[in-house]
Amino acid sequence: MTALTLSTAAVPGLRADAIVIGVAKGANGPLVAPGAEAVDSAYDGGLAGVLETLGASGAEGEVTKVPAPSGFKAPLVVAVGLGSEPEDGEGWDAEALRQAAGSAARALAGSKKAAFALPLTEAADTGAVAEGVLLGAYSFDAYKDRGGDARGKKKGKGPLAEAALLGAKPRDNAHRAAVERATAVAEELNRARDLINTPPNDLDPEAFAAIAQAAAEEHGIKVQVLDEKALAKGGYGGILGVGAGSAAGPRLVKLSYTPSGATKTLAFVGKGITYDSGGISLKPAGHNETMKCDMSGAAAVFAAVVAAARLGLGVNVTGWLALAENMPSGSATRPGDVLRMYSGKTVEVLNTDAEGRLVLADALWAASEEEPDAIVDVATLTGAMMLALGNRTYGIMANDDAFRAAVHEAAEEVGEPAWPMPLPEHLRKGMDSPTADIANMGERMGGGLVAGLFLREFVGEGIAWAHLDIAGPAFNEGGPFGYTPKGGTGSAVRTLVRLAELAAEGELG
Repeated sequence: MTALTLSTAAVPGLRADAIVIGVAKGANGPLVAPGAEAVDSAYDGGLAGVLETLGASGAEGEVTKVPAPSGFKAPLVVAVGLGSEPEDGEGWDAEALRQAAGSAARALAGSKKAAFALPLTEAADTGAVAEGVLLGAYSFDAYKDRGGDARGKKKGKGPLAEAALLGAKPRDNAHRAAVERATAVAEELNRARDLINTPPNDLDPEAFAAIAQAAAEEHGIKVQVLDEKALAKGGYGGILGVGAGSAAGPRLVKLSYTPSGATKTLAFVGKGITYDSGGISLKPAGHNETMKCDMSGAAAVFAAVVAAARLGLGVNVTGWLALAENMPSGSATRPGDVLRMYSGKTVEVLNTDAEGRLVLADALWAASEEEPDAIVDVATLTGAMMLALGNRTYGIMANDDAFRAAVHEAAEEVGEPAWPMPLPEHLRKGMDSPTADIANMGERMGGGLVAGLFLREFVGEGIAWAHLDIAGPAFNEGGPFGYTPKGGTGSAVRTLVRLAELAAEGELG
């Protein structure tokens, strides 16, 4: 993980591989952003013109490299776009700072040290830049040969080793606290990314449960793991049904962070399908290769609970990881089978590839039994949500409009694109079954909303609940951008952490 420091050192004499500055889009061309005055002065105030000549516009994520001015210890200036200049009196947008810092950190892979001279007016700005750097510098190379060649030279580029944030006083409590928060959240989010990127032959439900158990013990979180026998004894028909076709048995992991004096309780529930073949309803060719990411919801919940513990938030947070591998075999659940869920309801399985809602249903009911103040589930649940919102935005459904709005606001605040979605009552009828209490499939159109309606059936009465369908943004199959890498993204971790913070502050409902 990239080391972060705060510094008020003068830029010209700073020893680093590069100086990172911000560039904004102005009405008449690029503008050098605050924080880079010393660099611009060394160019006799002409840095914006130099950058424009090189094609820079200040657009978000744009990176332009120029040689540092004479007399600077650092050899390189990296100008990164911040987007439009703020209106008079308004501060710099936190997400723009986060994205810019992430883009620069990615561009500086292999460097030992970079100094970030971006606009740091408030402690929140420092936190945003710190978070962007740590997330942007992420790389997953556990399975790559990083050994040296015949001359001892390392293969590939490692992440940026150190980032100095300029303009924030090291002894300023607010700025230090912002960096500490960013570090805890980013480290846990990157842990979630590691889990998502880990091949399924090394991350089955048992292995995932063991990792969660070790982290829980390290951070003083109570942990309970239900294996196949315990699940069967408890009547968790949904989780057992999904995992029935795999040689790797399912698990239900409960993580409990319960600080002294906390009065509010949030329950987070995560879909943890460590590999999804579709089961007997096998996925078509071309749809299997990235299905190691189908446990992204459980990874997000795991990371959020650990982050809450590291931050010492004054709220009880319980995480439920519903873990199973969905495979076809002679013992697998068949289309037409009926499962008796933990709640006692029966479900006719019409499609074994609609398995996420089955494991979530059991975990949602288990979470409801403890009567938390609110439940939020996170899942890569439906391709329909990707069709509706694309690859970068997740959908929010809820049984309470005010709670849905609060979750949406939290997501936007931390820079995770999300959109509120409805739960139309007329779609519920499509899941009526002549055999069971409910079917796991309904109308094809509006499939993401149908899945939300199914999950609602397993939430305890009177409990505020929201469902985050992160199927789009959970796994980036395209090129990296901003602080988002290729592969697992850690989507929803920051939203969950922010909800826990708001609950601790008494500002959530």
